[in-house]
Amino acid sequence: MTSSENIQNLESHDSIDATQVKAASNTASTPPKPGKPKIDVHPVLEKLFELYPTLFGAKFLPLKRGIYQDLMAAHPEVFAKDSLKAALGFHTRSTRYLQCVADGNQRHDLHGQATEDVAPEHVYLSLLELFRRRVLSNHKSKTKLDLRPVFRKQLIAAFKASGLSRQDYQLRVQNKDEEATKLLTEALDEHDAKVAKQTALKQAFNSSGKKAAEFAAMYGLELADVEKLLNKQSQ
Repeated sequence: MTSSENIQNLESHDSIDATQVKAASNTASTPPKPGKPKIDVHPVLEKLFELYPTLFGAKFLPLKRGIYQDLMAAHPEVFAKDSLKAALGFHTRSTRYLQCVADGNQRHDLHGQATEDVAPEHVYLSLLELFRRRVLSNHKSKTKLDLRPVFRKQLIAAFKASGLSRQDYQLRVQNKDEEATKLLTEALDEHDAKVAKQTALKQAFNSSGKKAAEFAAMYGLELADVEKLLNKQSQ
């Protein structure tokens, strides 16, 4: 699945269907067809900010599913259907919106009330698209910074927050992008290795009969790391 298809999949769950998102995307990047005026989304976005600063203001929030229908029902005289569809498509493709989804914020309705958690696959898709944009930006600026370690860390955090097993999580976020799948596998392998190491250390500590400081010195570990491990064990 390409990056564009991933974002269309994400947006279709947020506000409008994939066909509408594709059409909205085209209005921002390609000339309008003969006889069909180009839609200017900015006045619509400004109106959305005026009406709903909590959702579209300085800080974005993930939108509840069906927000397009809610907006049309609440303001039938304010928004034209095509313009609103294009504006929402533009908004949900923005880096700021993708970041608020990737951060795991809940979806919100027009009243600013949380309605539900963002699906794990949509958090994943947002993280993946943000990673790709950063890689592209680095490539354009000829920066050689390796972004993969940070991305793996973000994937691990998203996986843990999902509460799913590894198998269920991979099923939810699977796509045809081999490189993305490879990066996810590496992240989950890293997580599993860390969990296995922590389990082994817990077992070693429990059978050692040592105090935390003695155990840390015996294994050449930082006392703070051992205490952190023991705190996790007691929770």
